[in-house]
Amino acid sequence: MGAILVVYKVFPEDIVEDFEPLKEKVKAVLPEFSSIEGWGTEDVAFGLKALLVQVRFPEDKMGIVEEFETALAKISGVSQAEAFNIRRTSRD
Repeated sequence: MGAILVVYKVFPEDIVEDFEPLKEKVKAVLPEFSSIEGWGTEDVAFGLKALLVQVRFPEDKMGIVEEFETALAKISGVSQAEAFNIRRTSRD
């Protein structure tokens, strides 16, 4: 069975120097059967950086991509979250 790889861009409400606390909050809302494949950051503007989170979801779980995006946006300290790169992979 294949999987869906999604990269989310998580925008903090303010400038963040250390993303570790936010990463822990992201891990806490990760759906069952999903895994985090990688982290990154992206400069947005004026010192503001977005946290990039690559997540692997099982292909057969309907609605899980949007549910996780909604959960990310509800995290305290997050102003917005969006999925911006979605692709299917046959690798488990």
